[in-house]
Amino acid sequence: MASTRQRTRSRDDDAPIIPILARKVREVEAKAQKGKVGPTNRTKFQVIALLMREERARVKTDADIDDTPRAELLKRLDGIAQILAKTAARDTSLISLLEPDASISTVAQRFRRDWLLESGAELSPDELIISREPEPVVEALSENQVVPASVRARQLANPFLAPDLSAPRKAQVPVRRLANWELLQPLFKAFEQGSGGRAASMDLPEVPAIDRLSPRHLELMHHQARFIEAAREGHRTFLLADEPGLGKTAQSVLAASVADAYPLLAVVPNVVKMNWAREVERWTPHRRATVIHGDGDSLDAFADVVIVNYDVLDRHMSWLSTLGFRGMVVDEAHFIKNLQSQRSRNVLQLAERIRERTPGGDPLLLALTGTPLINDVDDFRAIWRFLGWIDGDKPAPELLARLEETGLTPADQGFYPEARQAVVDLGIVRRRKVDVAADLPDKRVADLPVELDDELGRSIRQAERELAQRLADRFRSLVASRDLRVGDLDDDQRDAFIRAVASAELEESRSAKSGDNVFTMVRRIGQAKAGLAADYAAQLARSAGKVVFFAKHIDVMDQAEAAFASRELRSVSIRGDQSALARQAAIDAFNSDPEVHVAVCSLTAAGVGVNLQSASNVVLAELSWTSAEQTQAIDRVHRIGQDEPVTAWRIIAAHTIDTRIAELIDAKQGLAARALDGSDVDPGSADSVQLDALQHLLRQALDGTL
Repeated sequence: MASTRQRTRSRDDDAPIIPILARKVREVEAKAQKGKVGPTNRTKFQVIALLMREERARVKTDADIDDTPRAELLKRLDGIAQILAKTAARDTSLISLLEPDASISTVAQRFRRDWLLESGAELSPDELIISREPEPVVEALSENQVVPASVRARQLANPFLAPDLSAPRKAQVPVRRLANWELLQPLFKAFEQGSGGRAASMDLPEVPAIDRLSPRHLELMHHQARFIEAAREGHRTFLLADEPGLGKTAQSVLAASVADAYPLLAVVPNVVKMNWAREVERWTPHRRATVIHGDGDSLDAFADVVIVNYDVLDRHMSWLSTLGFRGMVVDEAHFIKNLQSQRSRNVLQLAERIRERTPGGDPLLLALTGTPLINDVDDFRAIWRFLGWIDGDKPAPELLARLEETGLTPADQGFYPEARQAVVDLGIVRRRKVDVAADLPDKRVADLPVELDDELGRSIRQAERELAQRLADRFRSLVASRDLRVGDLDDDQRDAFIRAVASAELEESRSAKSGDNVFTMVRRIGQAKAGLAADYAAQLARSAGKVVFFAKHIDVMDQAEAAFASRELRSVSIRGDQSALARQAAIDAFNSDPEVHVAVCSLTAAGVGVNLQSASNVVLAELSWTSAEQTQAIDRVHRIGQDEPVTAWRIIAAHTIDTRIAELIDAKQGLAARALDGSDVDPGSADSVQLDALQHLLRQALDGTL
């Protein structure tokens, strides 16, 4: 939203936008005090913050403003910032709107334009025209595009695709009640509210009495067969959000078969692309799968299923959209939640091209993820766009028609459960293990506190105290700069200042090259725990059988592997820098070789899509930053095929920030339970674990309890 405008100043105000922002921020604050920060006020909150930052930058650099008026204007802008902080303290979900990569909706653009015009600003033609969020375009390709020889051979064999004259135009939906409503935020709010015990899962048909789909020696579970039957009956877009370990890959492979969605494109994490090829051959042995490695030299472009990982997708964009795919699967679809990332743009672009070119305009589109929500319900946005349920920041025609049929608007309280169900019926399928896999053994998470009583442990606790003191000093300086005293702050003001200081610290930490911060602190704790965690895993391997050992950092993995080798325990390693073949060989060795005792796994590289159910014990040597990442890691073991109870042992450094991070991860699990499973639980703070942890440290320092 860079501005090229010229301002027309009134005689008595060098910044005419400030009184408008002051008025608007008071309106939003009043709604927050009543607990009524709805979608419109959320958007206003974001625009106020945006214009405040723009105005602050302008005031600081405008040579026509004298120093005294400049100081007064900056003080008034600080007052607006303080109200924003207090408002965010009451409703922490507003924090995400302040992130640098937060999407700016057309409604927000319109508010910004109208407020600037009200202030007397002269806007450029570009600012007067409100355009929808630009879609990724085919021309915006990376420079390293490749076209494998096999693809050229296929193109020569069929040099053009026959034009599809039957593809329907997008239906024009008569919009009456909802013509002037912003609908996307109310749809998100509908999921935030939950639905009183109703899971977010569409009605699925019952299955035929005879299983005619499973190959010999394989058998579908009842929940899997119902999903496949829905695809056989003609449903074509699904968010398959079954809990991890319930066989989503098998379901999608067979759904493609019954829908005749070939050729099929599967976009998957690198760690699972070889397993995907195996699952295609296992469940549909009459179909051929091919995997794209690197530049695609070994690709078979005549195969039925083309499997590509996110990391190399960009170099194959030029030909993937021309191959005539009739279906597309995005595995671990939460990987595309950031709409600003090139990865997400590539996936959305391909999906749009497949929709345009599939005969009948109705391809099979599957988004697979057991953890679709990480921090915020807005994580749904990219997945819904992939599936064609929304178009930019508006509902697509089918969803809009369903919302119109309710006869309600967001002003009606009854709109929200109806709107939630309208989205669910488009194709959300969510089943929990406890409901559909009753014979799956229990799982539990057990915390093992360890004392870091060596020199490294003492240095970690000292570094924590120093970080907390630095935060406290910044807090006192910030309060003093507002002509306030710490002792005079009410609870809301104190919380607002604490959040502001923690947010600034976190932002600096992300770009810091050296010094102690929350990230380096957690890494040092992981290094200090590595030997103790490896010791415990070795004891488990000796007494209880195979163990999966998860760590976040490579040096922790290295320490663990050295410890296992010194104890004559064979281990395999699953890391992000391995080739797909080497990784699959390690997985196979762990699952089938009785001499392999431990799998040492990266939380990021092996936390999704990997089957390690030959073990029933998991050691989490380092903690995740999200509850979803922890769940995914544990469910590499707790999945279909497991016949023993699963225990995940979290190694936690006592009397350090590690303890608080473990508590925060547990508290974050309410979001999916409320939005997807219908549980009436508190979804918890929308702040990241890092931000919450820093606020905890600062409160301890201020209260003198550290």
